[in-house]
Amino acid sequence: MGSAPFKDFAYKDPMKILVIEDDREAADYLQKALSEAGHTAHLASDGEMGFAIADTNEYDVLVVDRMLPRRDGLSVIAELRAHGNTTPVLILSALGEVDDRVTGLRAGGDDYLTKPYAFSELLARVEVLNRRAGAKEVETVYRSGDLELDRLSHTVRRSGKEITLQPREFRLLEYLMRHAGQVVTRTMLLENVWDYHFDPQTNVIDVHVSRLRGKIEKGFESPVLHTVRGAGYMLKAG
Repeated sequence: MGSAPFKDFAYKDPMKILVIEDDREAADYLQKALSEAGHTAHLASDGEMGFAIADTNEYDVLVVDRMLPRRDGLSVIAELRAHGNTTPVLILSALGEVDDRVTGLRAGGDDYLTKPYAFSELLARVEVLNRRAGAKEVETVYRSGDLELDRLSHTVRRSGKEITLQPREFRLLEYLMRHAGQVVTRTMLLENVWDYHFDPQTNVIDVHVSRLRGKIEKGFESPVLHTVRGAGYMLKAG
């Protein structure tokens, strides 16, 4: 792979990328290169870890090595697809025969890059995958019972009554509504709403959840934001 002037590849739309790669040197190289190109890259060193992270967090693109310890890359991709995860996947592999590439794509991969590779090509492929995904119709209105959030107008209403939220509260509610009916852990909120930009030992999540709960429940008949003891939170209409 060698060195590269990563900043020369800077991309105007920052991406959040998960790299599942057991070769530590290769993984560190990719993380550094993607970071210097303006993106956020998280690492997973084996298939089990990679699946767990990708299954519970949101990424723009997954970069998955085919040969991984504990669980091979194709198995990780196939199960993610079975769980309804549609995040674009770029498969990395030293196996470059036509049959190998076909197998990878049929397992749920969106693109296939053979090792060794040039970082400029990997980045270009990741950008293309992200653009394709962004071109799909994006849901702009989320509803849970009588609660409605409109991403375009940046408004929230319950039973037709408009509720004013601060930017972080809006982001928090949007994430909860996108996962309505599911348990959302503190780690998920930390990664997807705050991007780790504070000490995880503080009570900032609890404070924001409490404020949000007060705004979307006070004066209404039933609670919608529930605390799941020992697990996290769930948005669910009564």
